[in-house]
Amino acid sequence: MSRALELVIFDCDGVLVDSERLAVRIDVQVLAKLGWVVTEAEVIERFVGRSDKSIKADIEAQLGRPLPDDWEHEFESLYRAAFAAELTPVPGVVDALDRITLPTCVASSGSHDKMRYTLGLTGLYERFAGRIFSVHEVARGKPAPDLFLYAAARMGVDPAACAVVEDSRYGIAAARAAGMRAFGFAGGLTPRAWLEAPGTVVFTDMRELPQLLA
Repeated sequence: MSRALELVIFDCDGVLVDSERLAVRIDVQVLAKLGWVVTEAEVIERFVGRSDKSIKADIEAQLGRPLPDDWEHEFESLYRAAFAAELTPVPGVVDALDRITLPTCVASSGSHDKMRYTLGLTGLYERFAGRIFSVHEVARGKPAPDLFLYAAARMGVDPAACAVVEDSRYGIAAARAAGMRAFGFAGGLTPRAWLEAPGTVVFTDMRELPQLLA
């Protein structure tokens, strides 16, 4: 019999804030300016859910040249403008959060600055303030389990008593590697088949989550 859940760990982009659709659109523009022409489908498959560090390494390998440390700075305004104009919470997530009685936190491949911005824009920041963890605090990003294990340790909960809500194949792999129960949200950009794995509950409506956790 599995342990009772004591903590729900949420990814941020695509799970709490509906940012992936906007970000992927800008990613295609940014990569084209750098010299790498890709489709939105290719961005989703290769990059969604991964850390900036690992994405940068892939871009450098493709271009055959190093990028400066501040390479993202010139493009940051594109993302912020799109988020300011169009970003909303993931449909149904506010209702789900209102009904989830377990402790919660956020663990994301994004930076703390980015999460402060996106969670703040959508009115979700105060729900998680003080319980937000970034890949910048650990050695390895998803699909390694480091970030989720770090979040569980900081929250004082055994990994086996944690549930992770993710929308990317890399996030689901990280949750499983951490020995946590994985809940794959297939209501966004990631195809359902990419999230399906042993011990993983896949769902498409965020309003279903409280009952699934129960």
